[in-house]
Amino acid sequence: MEQIKPKKILIFSLVYYPRFIGGAEVAIKEITDRIPKEEIEFDIIALRKNSIFFILWKFLFPFYAFIKALYLHRKNKYDAIWSMMASYAGFAGFLFKKIYPEIPFILSIQEGENFRKREGMFNFLFRKIFSNADHIQVISKFLSDWSLYMGAKCPITIVPNGVDLDLFSKRDLEKENKLKANFNKKENDIFLITTSRLVVKNAVEDIIDALSYLPENVKSLILGQGYQEEELKEKVENLKLKDRVHFLGFVPHKDMPQYLHISDIFIRPSLSEGFGNSYIEAMAAGIPVIATPVGGIVDFLRDGETGLFCEVQNPRSIVQKIEKLIKDKESRDYIVQNAIKMVKEKYDWNIIANDMKNNVFLKTI
Repeated sequence: MEQIKPKKILIFSLVYYPRFIGGAEVAIKEITDRIPKEEIEFDIIALRKNSIFFILWKFLFPFYAFIKALYLHRKNKYDAIWSMMASYAGFAGFLFKKIYPEIPFILSIQEGENFRKREGMFNFLFRKIFSNADHIQVISKFLSDWSLYMGAKCPITIVPNGVDLDLFSKRDLEKENKLKANFNKKENDIFLITTSRLVVKNAVEDIIDALSYLPENVKSLILGQGYQEEELKEKVENLKLKDRVHFLGFVPHKDMPQYLHISDIFIRPSLSEGFGNSYIEAMAAGIPVIATPVGGIVDFLRDGETGLFCEVQNPRSIVQKIEKLIKDKESRDYIVQNAIKMVKEKYDWNIIANDMKNNVFLKTI
């Protein structure tokens, strides 16, 4: 009996483990780890490590990745290429497609920024990435609509990101008690938590402003790094909230669950969001979520059922939602149980990987 050879896919991704871990990088790892190598083999081209020349390499990446891909293809004969996001990796895929038009070009869209502003002078080339793709995978209805706006002519499949249920639902009481002691969390303290880059779009400053209207037993854990960090710390100083706000910087993904488990409410009042893995992870960890009704968030958060919506750029609205969750235990428990059920049914990485394999990769090759 003749053995069937696995399909081979080459991935373009600007960054990857361990240099950077965001939603897109987690998606690549979780999906490729779960698809049997007997069915599909994956190679990846990404910037390898931190460097003072990273900004330069970022702009050179499409051309470097394109040349590297030509070399690898001659050796490995890929059945498809897969670009993670439309910018740098997408342009590398576009260049490769021009040389090998017969090889399917799969494009994943996970961007959560204000897209139209990002297009700039490269608008024409940016649109070419979409119009030359053979299959586009998006993580939300919002991004599906945007792909059509950008000129996509190929099939578009919505496959959201997922969550490692075992990682985020498993409790370690010993570690949790140590963390509570580190933060001196008292019995009546309420911890708000956000896990995000400290950038304007994630609106961490609105959380800090909201905190100033709440009682002193309400405190905040802020996990993440970004260009707004010093500005946010200065804001905390000016509002005299230093004893109530903890900036924890970078926390490895595997350690995030314990911080979620010692917290009471997850909040990220984003200005825009392609999907938002952090919300799904918080739901899996069993804490209620407050978010804004923007971008892909509306795909999984139903107000009053799987979370609460606050208004965009409105700290007073955030306060109202926090107070509701604190005072109304019945509603809080209802939201948490609904969210956990939804995550288990729709956002387990095993489900997502299988969907990607059957409805994107094998359907395109």
